Amino acid sequence: MAKSGHAWSRAPPEKGEDEEGEDPVDAMIARTGCLEQHRELQECMAERQDWRHCQAQLRAFGACMARRQQREH
Repeated sequence: MAKSGHAWSRAPPEKGEDEEGEDPVDAMIARTGCLEQHRELQECMAERQDWRHCQAQLRAFGACMARRQQREH
């Protein structure tokens, strides 16, 4: 039987990509002003291995992104 929960992991850097270089997704999220909420969500996911246990962090990140979207309109 399949294990429940989330089983994602960060992909290794591609050849020629600087391991110390900034992740393009992190850079994009940093421009939104929601990087801290995103990192908290990532940490929870890594620790708990199940997004269902990270609802508070997920809501905080979603709310931050929604606020940014409202400011753009």
